[in-house]
Amino acid sequence: MGFFHGNTSKQTSRVKKLLKLALSRLAIARRPRLARRSICRSDVGQLLSLGHLHRALLRAEQVIEEDNMLLAFDIIELHCKRLIEHSKQLDKPQECNEEIMEAAAGIMFAARWCGDLPELLLARTILEDKFGSDFALTAKEGTSIVDPMLVWKLSGDKTNMELKKKVMKEIATENNILVNFSEL
Repeated sequence: MGFFHGNTSKQTSRVKKLLKLALSRLAIARRPRLARRSICRSDVGQLLSLGHLHRALLRAEQVIEEDNMLLAFDIIELHCKRLIEHSKQLDKPQECNEEIMEAAAGIMFAARWCGDLPELLLARTILEDKFGSDFALTAKEGTSIVDPMLVWKLSGDKTNMELKKKVMKEIATENNILVNFSEL
C-alpha cells in the first residue's frame, strides 16, 4: 500500500494537480456533449413531427447517452472537488472517511469510461497505490462503495425501450407534437 512509502505527500500533490486538470478538462468536454444533446433532441422533434417513429427512437438513444455522460461528468466533478478539498486525508488512506473513499472509488471507476479525461487514469494509478489493490479492484468493478448513480450513468443500459419512449414523449410534449406511440 502507498502509505508505507515516504513519497505519499508527493503523490498526494500529484493527484491534486491531476484532479484540477481533470476539472478544467471537464468544462471543455461538456461543450460538445451539450451541443450533441441539443442537436439530437432537435432531430427527435423533427423526426416525430414527420412521423418517423423508429428513426426518432434511435436518436432518443443518443439523447440518453449524452444526458447520462453529462450527469456522470457532474458526479465526477463533485468527486474531484471532494478529493482536492480533503487531499490531506489521502496521506493516511486508512483514516479516510466514507465520503473520501467513495470519491476515490468513483474516480477509479470513471477512469476507464471517460476517454475525454486522461488525467483520471493517472490519478487512478496513484489512488490504487494509496488505497491498495483490493480497494482498486472493487472500485474498478463499480461495486460496493462506488456511487451507484455513477455506475448506472456510465455503464447502464441505454437501449431501455421505456426510457427511450419517455424521452420521445418529453420531446414531443415540448414541441407540441401529437404522436401515437402504439406503433412501437
